[in-house]
Amino acid sequence: MTETSHRGLTRRKAAAAEHFTGEELQLLRRAGHLRRWNRGDVLIREGEPADFVVLLTGGLVKATVDSTNGYTSLLALRGPGELVGELSCVDGRPRGATVTAMRRVEGVVISAEVFLRLLERNAGLCLSVLHSVVTRLRDSDLLRAEQGAHTTRARLASLLVKLALRHGSSASDTPPGAIAVQVNQHELAAAAGASRESVVRCLRAMQHEGLVATGRGRTVVLNLAGLRRWADE
Repeated sequence: MTETSHRGLTRRKAAAAEHFTGEELQLLRRAGHLRRWNRGDVLIREGEPADFVVLLTGGLVKATVDSTNGYTSLLALRGPGELVGELSCVDGRPRGATVTAMRRVEGVVISAEVFLRLLERNAGLCLSVLHSVVTRLRDSDLLRAEQGAHTTRARLASLLVKLALRHGSSASDTPPGAIAVQVNQHELAAAAGASRESVVRCLRAMQHEGLVATGRGRTVVLNLAGLRRWADE
């Protein structure tokens, strides 16, 4: 990856943590203890009591929900500087999703009691958490609107652009400027609201145009501008 591309990717990934000030992040870090999870480990399990939140400091996790028919829906990906598990801690209800490490993850575990006390005593932090939640709700509303108004190809292209900008990374085995997204085809289908077969066909078309390359468990974005054009169709 070129120096310019690397700086751009760093700025885009830093945007994930922009909801919290440096002081607020330090406050959260001091309130808990550091823990590490390997790829595939479950940080939070759907239906369990909410007794802690996690401030992610490294890695990438996915939030999923299992339906009664066995289908797993991908709700979101979360990265460094983001909280997971805070909603259930606020309303006291059981966990609404399962959060799983997609690669090696580090995070600060904060008990629900301590987290709520921090919100009560720090209006700025409370407002920042609210801002983060509102942003997620807006993203969710936009995703539902896109699923009804755009083709599968456009939805998938838009999704890959967002994933690359927010959670992508450079890799030694990818061309300069390429961005690797550690999401498999099943997860892409769940997030795009499409069948896996449709996603596979779209990825093949994108590969033919030199927009992406696919590998085991990941998609590499080769031409971000080209994907943006497909997303606008």
